[in-house]
Amino acid sequence: MKKITAAITAVGGYVPDYLLTNSELETFAPVSDEWIVSRSGIQERRILKGEGKATSDLCVPIAEEICRKRGITPEEVEAIIVATITPDMPMPCTANIVTDKIGARNAWGIDVNAACSGFLYAMDIGARFIESGRYKNVMVIGADKMSAIVDYTDKVTCGIFGDGGGGVLLEPNDEGYGVLDSILQTDGSGWKHLNVRAGGSARPANADTVAERAHYIYMNGGAVYKHAVSQLEKVARELMNRNHLSVADINWLVPHQANKRIVDVVSQQLSLDADKVMLNIHRYGNTSAGTLPLCIWDYEQQLKKDDKLLLVAFGAGFMWGSSYIKWAYDGNTVSEKGIRHQ
Repeated sequence: MKKITAAITAVGGYVPDYLLTNSELETFAPVSDEWIVSRSGIQERRILKGEGKATSDLCVPIAEEICRKRGITPEEVEAIIVATITPDMPMPCTANIVTDKIGARNAWGIDVNAACSGFLYAMDIGARFIESGRYKNVMVIGADKMSAIVDYTDKVTCGIFGDGGGGVLLEPNDEGYGVLDSILQTDGSGWKHLNVRAGGSARPANADTVAERAHYIYMNGGAVYKHAVSQLEKVARELMNRNHLSVADINWLVPHQANKRIVDVVSQQLSLDADKVMLNIHRYGNTSAGTLPLCIWDYEQQLKKDDKLLLVAFGAGFMWGSSYIKWAYDGNTVSEKGIRHQ
């Protein structure tokens, strides 16, 4: 009996219409265009505007595009896993809300909170469901409305983050395509360097936490950079060695779009040419759990069947990991791209 793997059979993505450039940002935040670009490579980001608009509103067009491309209805989706750190509300989970909004009446849903590594964790979970033989159509989405938790008076974080996300459909495959291996790791002592201090059970929201601006992201940039560049290269090499992959075997590195300097260092450490590295941070900023699937969505037309993809991500916790994917179809055969904002 052939081994069942979880192949990616469709991709969707979405970024909001509102474009916040560095030039506009510097009119109300303590940063300049030169400062942002030199430290992160970010030139602009998308912001979800509108009363009551939330992460589920990013997920809906992603899910709908995936269904259109694959030619299925939402009723055929059996499970939806949403990786996010900006859920619509503390409960129920955002995936639950998405099932209702798209009419996925036969699906159950859960959220995964693994910060910027969330899509890797969620996709590994989804792949396990497919491999078990119990499910045939599992949708995995990574999306965040980061503008909801960004303090635009904080020079360290105000220029980094944007809103958006992407997702994939996982289906059974017995030809060796799909999510072939993953290594997921964590170092819980890193929580103090990147967090949102209030709003959970440790410090419920009150007048003091609001006054302290404790519901926004706090980041020790130096500590995050140091750990990210060391751990991402290490975990990627471990995964490559475990699967007997050389640098020449890798067609695409799909890195979390946290900071262009981190992406450059990791790709250089792995001796990968720049033209093999997916990069869109200059257009979208860091969309947290959304960056990996947004990259795949952006580059889908360039992907070829049999391409070997190496995904890496690092986030709060600290939580990080790498996944090895063998691509299952020629991206240039996909004509239905959905709504794309260039």
